[in-house]
Amino acid sequence: MAGIYIKTPEQIEGIRKASKLAAEVLDYIEPFVKPGISTGELDKLCHEFITDHNAVPAPLNYAPHGSTPYPKATCISLNEVVCHGIPNFNKKLKKGDALNIDITVILDGYYGDTSRMFFAGEPSIMAKRLARITYQCMWLGIQEVKPGNHFGDIGYVIQHFAENAGYSVVREFCGHGVGIEFHEEPQVLHYGRRGTGEEIKPGMIFTIEPMINAGKRAITQLNDGWTIRTKDRSLSAQWEHTILVTDTGYEILTVSPNMPVPPKFITEGK
Repeated sequence: MAGIYIKTPEQIEGIRKASKLAAEVLDYIEPFVKPGISTGELDKLCHEFITDHNAVPAPLNYAPHGSTPYPKATCISLNEVVCHGIPNFNKKLKKGDALNIDITVILDGYYGDTSRMFFAGEPSIMAKRLARITYQCMWLGIQEVKPGNHFGDIGYVIQHFAENAGYSVVREFCGHGVGIEFHEEPQVLHYGRRGTGEEIKPGMIFTIEPMINAGKRAITQLNDGWTIRTKDRSLSAQWEHTILVTDTGYEILTVSPNMPVPPKFITEGK
């Protein structure tokens, strides 16, 4: 993985601002997530917020490797959709729906990328538990970020925790370097073995974004060329932060006033 960028202080500052804005989009949209609103309306609101802040939604017209250009500003993945759900004005949220809203912005040429789980009304106990375990998976992975550790350490703790909870880890999609480009090296797998993979070094910036399924890990792609859902139609959940590797550990870049608080095992040092 010779192509991993070590960011300069100037680049880090630009990526920090973009990441903060991405998180603020999620703060902004949260009150609108209610039964009856369409995913298309949520996307439109996010799009307007991003452009009102002199930024550009990175997913809009994104077309890697000659694929069909992505048609919307955000990815909104509902219930059994794992990732890349395309917002739709005909798709109205129902009470109890669980959804991931994934935001990537480009601000002054720099990228910030983050996602959160939301519920339309009161979710099922199963959906709530899956979202909680997935959130803990992300934070366990983040805890492994420090110079001298390896990317396999991140994947190991996520896989171990998710599978012990009775869930499965999606393997076809992973975290990634970000900041100067939308998707950079390294690939940050959410499964693996300790001590494997590239060494983590100060100045690296990447996402950790585990996708955890309530059922089996098998996935399928819909005919739109983007939407990925679980093959067995089980629920899926995902959370995502953009992380900077510091000299002593990590800094979360996708921070905002109303971001969910870290789990107790982080805040209490356990």
